[in-house]
Amino acid sequence: MRTCPRIIVDSDLNLWRNPISKNNQFQITQSPLEKAFLVGYEMKYAPNQQPRFSVEDSLEELATLARTADLQVEGGTYQRVEHINPNTLIGSGKVEELQHYRDDMGIEVFLFDDELTPRQQRELEKRLTVKVVDRTALILDIFARHARTHEGQLQVELAQYEYRLPRLTRMWTHLARQAGGRAGGASGGVGVRGPGETQLEVDRREIGHKIAHLKRELEKVRAHRGRHRQQRQQAGIPIVALVGYTNAGKSTLLNTLTHADVYTADQLFATLDPTTRRVTLPKGTEILLSDTVGFIQKLPTGLVAAFRATLEGIAEADLLLHVVDVTHPNAFEQAATVNQTLYHLDVGATPTLVALNKIDRLADPDEAVKDLAEFPNSLAISAANGHGLAELLTKIETVLRSKWETMNLRIPYQRSDLVSTLHAQAVIQQEAHHADGTQVEAQVPPHLVGILTPFRV
Repeated sequence: MRTCPRIIVDSDLNLWRNPISKNNQFQITQSPLEKAFLVGYEMKYAPNQQPRFSVEDSLEELATLARTADLQVEGGTYQRVEHINPNTLIGSGKVEELQHYRDDMGIEVFLFDDELTPRQQRELEKRLTVKVVDRTALILDIFARHARTHEGQLQVELAQYEYRLPRLTRMWTHLARQAGGRAGGASGGVGVRGPGETQLEVDRREIGHKIAHLKRELEKVRAHRGRHRQQRQQAGIPIVALVGYTNAGKSTLLNTLTHADVYTADQLFATLDPTTRRVTLPKGTEILLSDTVGFIQKLPTGLVAAFRATLEGIAEADLLLHVVDVTHPNAFEQAATVNQTLYHLDVGATPTLVALNKIDRLADPDEAVKDLAEFPNSLAISAANGHGLAELLTKIETVLRSKWETMNLRIPYQRSDLVSTLHAQAVIQQEAHHADGTQVEAQVPPHLVGILTPFRV
C-alpha cells in the first residue's frame, strides 16, 4: 500500500519535526501562514486496551487537518501519561517544553489532539501566551470554511456556539483590561467585579438565544427533509447513502456515477453539504445516491448532534455504501471508526456494501485487495478512472432486489393504475389479460407489497 509522507519523529524527545526539502509543501507563496505545533498524549493502557489509532497516526491526521485550515505545521510532540492533568491536560514539565518550542521556533498556535476543558484551555493560554486550539475547534473552523449551503452554515454555527458557551469567560479580554489584567479578581478594584459578571451573563443569554434560534431553524430543515423523504418513499425510489471516512473518495464516486459536479479535493472535509442524485442501475432500477459528511476519529459529539438533520438520511437509506480508501495505511482503523459511528446512529441493521476505493494508486491492486479480504461484501473500485463501477452498480441492484417479493396478482381493470405502477417500479415476469382483470406475476419492491396484497391470488 501507498504510505503517506510523515513528519520525522525524534524517538528520544517524542518530537515531530517538519522535514525541509525543495518540495516542502509548506513553502510560503503569498501571505505567511501561522506557525502551528502539534501536542498529543498517550495513556499507558494495558495491552488489551490499546486505542484504535496510535498517537503518531492521530497526530499525523491532526497535521492534515491543520494544513486544511491553512496552518504551517512546524513539528509536534506527545507525552505518555498515567493520569490526565486537570489543569493543563499534560504536565507542567511538558508545558515548559512547549514554551521553549514557542520561543525557538516562533510558534503562534498550539494544536492539541484532544478536546480541552475550558479550565485547561484557560490555563494553557495563560502559560503559553499564544493561541491554544484543540481538535474540536480546528474541525469546527474547517467546517465553517467549507459549509456552502444555508443548512450547512446553520449546522456549523450551532456547533460553534455550543462549543464556545462554556468557554465564554476566556473571550472577554476587555474585562481583563478594565481590571488591570485580573477581571473580577482580588485587585480588580471597586465596581469591576459586578459589571464583569453582569456582562458575562448578558453574553451567555445572548448565545443561549442564538442557540435556541438555530435549533428552531434546523427543526424546519429537518421537517422539510422529512417531507421530501416521504415523497421519495411514496415514489418507491430506493436510497443508497454513501458513507465513509473523510477523504475516502465519496464525492468523487458520486461525480463519476452521476456526472455531477460536487467539489472534490485531496483534503479532509472537502465537502460538507449533502448531495443527492438519481442513478439508473443496469437492470433498470432507479435509485437516489446520497453523499454525506465524512466521519473522522474523535468526531466532536456536538457536530454529530448539529448535523442530525443531514445524518437522518443515513437512517432512512435502504443500503449503505461504505467507501474505504485502501491506499491509506490506517484503512482498517478508519473503517472501524466509521462502523462505530454508524452503530451510534442506530443503522447497524441496514445492508452495507464496502467499496475499496483508489486502487488505481496501488502498484499491485490485486495483492492489496487480498490484504483487505476480511472486509465483508466488498468490491475493489477506482472512483477516479471508473474501474469496477459496473460491477458495483450490479451488486447494488442485486442487494436491493434481494428484498423484493415475488407476487402473483389479479388486478381488476378499474385499478389499471396499479398495473402501470408495476411496470414502472417492479419487474414483470408474466402478464395475461382475463375477463375480470390483469393477471401479473412480478418481483415487487417492499413499499408496494402492502398495497398489492389485497389482489394476491
